[in-house]
Amino acid sequence: MGYTDQRFDVNLSILFTELPLLERPAAAAAAGFGAVELWWPWIDTATPAQSELDALKKALDDAGTQLVGLNFYAGQLPGPDRGAVSVPGEESERFRANIDIAADFAASVGCKALNALYGNRVEGVDPAVQDELALENLVLAARAADRVGAILLIETLNKPESPLYPLVSAEAAIEVVDKVNEATGLGNAKFLLDIYHLSMNGEDVGQAIARYADKTGHVQIADNPGRGAPGTGELPLEQLLDELKKAGYDGWVGLEYKAADAAASLEWLPAEARAAR
Repeated sequence: MGYTDQRFDVNLSILFTELPLLERPAAAAAAGFGAVELWWPWIDTATPAQSELDALKKALDDAGTQLVGLNFYAGQLPGPDRGAVSVPGEESERFRANIDIAADFAASVGCKALNALYGNRVEGVDPAVQDELALENLVLAARAADRVGAILLIETLNKPESPLYPLVSAEAAIEVVDKVNEATGLGNAKFLLDIYHLSMNGEDVGQAIARYADKTGHVQIADNPGRGAPGTGELPLEQLLDELKKAGYDGWVGLEYKAADAAASLEWLPAEARAAR
């Protein structure tokens, strides 16, 4: 097995960011990729104009790249925010206004995975209140995702970089996944297993894979330390991806690492793994 047995996509919100958004799909295609993913591209608004949505769709189509993962509105990301799902007030309202926009855009480009970042704890707000709000919003998001034939992803982040984010273990994210599926009866909530974040939290990544591969809907990777490309840190990423494959995961692996020169950072990945569809 190895990297050639995986299906990789490139995250255009963290790689090729030296280019304007609409030029990044073509850059990914030029590097050999057939698939890409994105955080919510319009951090200043949950409700972009239809012309902006159409322009992104055209850029993806013209490049021949398939969008395989998209975040719902998540606030200022990159920045201080980590999602809006559990944040009371205007942020929650923005998330709800975004749900159908994101789902409909996903449908228009054939994207089958929508990620809802949980949001930071808010000072002075009871965590139980935030969790109740999160479940309400995630139920709405799961139903919208199901309407367009997509799954809803719930992600673990890491505590050192996201100290106010409550889902900082695989188990915590799985608990939310299970609650959403129980509430909707749809079964389309899945775990976004980010190997970098799990390792930053000190988790046994191999054990998380063994326990939760069957509930995993998407995988993201970066090496640790440094959040760079595979081979720049100490994680046995090829081995861990082999373990995922053996455990039954056959979905996408998103490249969500930092690199000053995205094209040069991809030398570790064989061309046939980049072109997978």
